[in-house]
Amino acid sequence: MTENAELPVLLIVEDDEGLQRQLKWAYEGYRVVIAGDRPAAIEMLRAHEPAVVTLDLGLPPDPDGTAEGFATLREILALKPDTKVIVASGHGARESALTAIALGAYDFYRKPVDIDELGLIVARAFHVHALERENRLMEQQGSGGGAVLGSILSAAPEMLKVARTIERVAGADVSVMLLGASGTGKELLARAVHDKSPRAKGEFVAINCAAIPENLLEAELFGYERGAFTGAVKTTPGKIEQAQGGTLFLDEVGDIPLPLQVKLLRFLQERVIERIGGRSGIAVDTRIVCATHQDLDAMQADGRFREDLYYRLAEIVVKIPSLAERPGDAVLLARHFTTRFARELNPRVGGLGPDALAAIDAYPWPGNVRELENRLKRAVIMADGKMVGAADLDLPGGPASEEESSIAINLRAAREVADRRAIRQAMTRTENNISGAAKLLGISRPTLYDLLKQYHLQT
Repeated sequence: MTENAELPVLLIVEDDEGLQRQLKWAYEGYRVVIAGDRPAAIEMLRAHEPAVVTLDLGLPPDPDGTAEGFATLREILALKPDTKVIVASGHGARESALTAIALGAYDFYRKPVDIDELGLIVARAFHVHALERENRLMEQQGSGGGAVLGSILSAAPEMLKVARTIERVAGADVSVMLLGASGTGKELLARAVHDKSPRAKGEFVAINCAAIPENLLEAELFGYERGAFTGAVKTTPGKIEQAQGGTLFLDEVGDIPLPLQVKLLRFLQERVIERIGGRSGIAVDTRIVCATHQDLDAMQADGRFREDLYYRLAEIVVKIPSLAERPGDAVLLARHFTTRFARELNPRVGGLGPDALAAIDAYPWPGNVRELENRLKRAVIMADGKMVGAADLDLPGGPASEEESSIAINLRAAREVADRRAIRQAMTRTENNISGAAKLLGISRPTLYDLLKQYHLQT
């Protein structure tokens, strides 16, 4: 085995010293590092940032169990989520495999170790890791700002990743669950799923399940026959039926009452509905996209949301980042909204002043894009001068929230995260003007060019 520092790093977490030696010398083409317990594994992870880890679940002080191994798996993925962790265990192999994969492990193998078989799994894991890294670089290179998925504006890699996911799943006829805080643009993403799918020529039918009283929601979804109840003067198709051949978007699906959840589950299983007061089934071919800001895991745990319905609705789950998690996007969107609202409501306004840009950049936007849009609309209407100022925004006082909520794996990674964020914000603030961005950052133009090249950020 060579110690070439340019080789990809493989971390082997194994407490059996004999197996350590056997595995260490079994791999050509990798730089292998060894750890015998969780603290050593985390130390090696921070020091070497391995692309792939093989992890024995039976680690001290619990060598006959799996608790310490699962704790190590969780900590590795919390620190470096892109790591491909291959888990090994001889203890309840099937149950351990299911648990490990659910926690985020890349693959699983059962002891005793077959070196050749494990070698193939390791090689495949390195290949997948390299492909994902190339995709991330491509996303970063394309993150100069602009429209993604048609009507959605973003310059943040976090949102570009969501857009890439939407583009991939749109063509597959599976149900999609969009999870995100209020105001993050869930309906726009639902429309993007529809527009990029083979069902794009069909109807996109949306219903907000939280906005309709419980006693009327069933009629809205399933429709009703004439005379089914007082006021039913004519037969009326429901939203499900209206989405025939298209897409049905169930916004705030967590607010559907339990009795109606049963009926919705039956439709998802059989693809047949029955209107209220009807006696015959109606076949409906529609794709379901749903969204919620609620914690459906907690709702399932306390019996407020059916587990079987969740798995029917959440064949693909897409988590949408908040605006605070999308560095640079607040300013990008603010410019867009200011231009739009000035044209519509106050043509005297020519843009955002420097103090307004700084305030927008610093504010955490708890109400997300919806709050930003509403504040810019008000600011444009109320602005007395040609430029919207910070005072026109009427933002609550106080410092912005912490810029980074995640734990950096080491000092180098923490600096890179901070550098990327600062550069994206400066470039957005100055509309990609190199001289202006360098001045904001307090560095020279050549230094900024070097950093843009180093971090694969588009100029």
